[in-house]
Amino acid sequence: MFRNSRAGIFLPVIATFLLWVKTYIVYLTCFHFKPANIIQGIILLINPIGFLMLLFGACLFLKTVKSQFRFIILSSLFLSVILYANIVFYRFFNDFITIPILFQTSNFGELGDSVFAEIKWWDILFFADTLMLLLFSKKSLLFESISPLRTIIHRRLYFSIACIVLFLNLIFSELVRPQLLTRTFDRKLLVKNLGTYNYQLYDLILQSKSSAQKAFADGTKLIDTQNYIRANYAPPNKEFFGLAKGRNLILVSLESTQDFVIHSKMNGKEITPFLNQFMKESYYFSNLYHQTGQGKTSDAEFLVENSLYPLNRGAVFFTHSSNTYHSLAKSLQDHGYYTAAMHANNKSFWNRNIMYKAIGYQKFFSSTSYTITTDNSVGWGLKDIPFFEQSIDIIKKLPKPFYVKMITLTNHHPFRLNVEDRLIEEYDSNDSVVNRYFTTVRYEDEAIKKFIQKLKDEKLYDKSIIVLYGDHHGISENHQAAMSQYFEKEITPYDTFNLQKIPLIIHIPGITDHGRGITFSKVGGQIDIRPTLLHLMGINTRNDVQFGHDLLSPSYKQHVIFRDGRFVTDQYLWTANRCYLRKTGTEVDVRRCKPFIGEESRVFMYSDKIIYGDLLRFYKARK
Repeated sequence: MFRNSRAGIFLPVIATFLLWVKTYIVYLTCFHFKPANIIQGIILLINPIGFLMLLFGACLFLKTVKSQFRFIILSSLFLSVILYANIVFYRFFNDFITIPILFQTSNFGELGDSVFAEIKWWDILFFADTLMLLLFSKKSLLFESISPLRTIIHRRLYFSIACIVLFLNLIFSELVRPQLLTRTFDRKLLVKNLGTYNYQLYDLILQSKSSAQKAFADGTKLIDTQNYIRANYAPPNKEFFGLAKGRNLILVSLESTQDFVIHSKMNGKEITPFLNQFMKESYYFSNLYHQTGQGKTSDAEFLVENSLYPLNRGAVFFTHSSNTYHSLAKSLQDHGYYTAAMHANNKSFWNRNIMYKAIGYQKFFSSTSYTITTDNSVGWGLKDIPFFEQSIDIIKKLPKPFYVKMITLTNHHPFRLNVEDRLIEEYDSNDSVVNRYFTTVRYEDEAIKKFIQKLKDEKLYDKSIIVLYGDHHGISENHQAAMSQYFEKEITPYDTFNLQKIPLIIHIPGITDHGRGITFSKVGGQIDIRPTLLHLMGINTRNDVQFGHDLLSPSYKQHVIFRDGRFVTDQYLWTANRCYLRKTGTEVDVRRCKPFIGEESRVFMYSDKIIYGDLLRFYKARK
């Protein structure tokens, strides 16, 4: 029945062994998984085996050695590509690929430079097992034939072992992490326990489930969410409400700008000399955290515009661009503002040409609206200084009052900058990405300085409110060695958490300048920017569906949550299953943080239901 059937038994075993060893090495060296105890060590060791045995075991139902080898080699190559794609993605994003990310094909071309920066010459070794299987295929005639009866017995034994291993993996994982499959917010935890391949399969199931939610949604599902939001509403501070009423709003997204560069020096030179002075003439929020997920800059835009949380998987800009939203842009448009977005990049990147219409921008000035040459561009495109210069020429022609959002580009991974544009030397470490980061941040600072002066020259400054915010981190956890060198200390989980802070600077000419700037130390997140700005502009958000709160409100409760289970309050910081005093970084008993653990689940559930069900299409009738 099966020619050379002993080869059929041997092949899935050797293929499983090779890919299992490779995957385990990747766990330790690329994903940096460290088991906390013996059981977690066992889970990490066995979690690839069950899936690999079942997949490769499918070749046992093929009748010839040739077809078995073909199946094994193609399957090995396919899984190796998946594993390697996650390796490269993890190096850049410190995260794992999800199904929605794979649908974002329009981004792939633009990501080229960043992706290539994470590819190493030795990565070819990640495909060594597939090459070994090809060599084995040349020796297929060495395998002997055995009886059909023994083949059936071997096959049953093989699949029994595979199922037992898979079952043990799930049992051990559930013992270590109860309700593991409900913790979809923590992809590292899922991959660490389920394994890379089982996780990708589970993610496919999640995608199928989420796709069906919109079809079965109705307006009644919004009621509980509205009741929750209204019960937690933070009314505006009378002292600040309406301070910027009627002014133009200029909102600038600072690419990959983290707060640690503010008031910091590198080799004795200030990294952000202009911003250091500008914030003294502004409202500066020194403890504001980015809350983005896989959507990065687009997630930051989504947070600021809608005060809804981005999804745990993929980017809302791609997955739900046809939804109805009641954004910052739409709210201002309702109050007579002309709304526009400005970004000198491909209009389809992050699906902006579609999503911006849903958000409510009346005009999107993309790369086609700018003069871009090899001389005035670098890395991802038009450099920030010419971007601001050309943007001013567009802005001054817009109807007034206007709301303009601007997105910078130069300070983007992998942080490349021409020598003539460097206003500060590169840092000296073994990490070229970190070294270059400081030069592009310094260039961005200079660009903002020139932009502010240009606003004054064009008589646009006095009648505007100018808001600068960082969109997400530029230096991820994968660069801790260089960051330890920069800070001259070991980077703890507490430090890693605080490196997620981004600057928020609100400048109101005639109000915050001339020594009247204020630094607010309140803990906040990007989710809070929308209500804060609308209240400053004299627009009440009492009836809005939003999860953020006015940072200036006396009723504001300092509690910022994150998709991976971390949180920070005015007193405590929870990360890596450790509880710290927020202000000092002193580790304390986890019972101090326990009352807050799990609170984020309900909030994320409400926010996700709005997005998955497109519930804001029912909002007007219930306002």
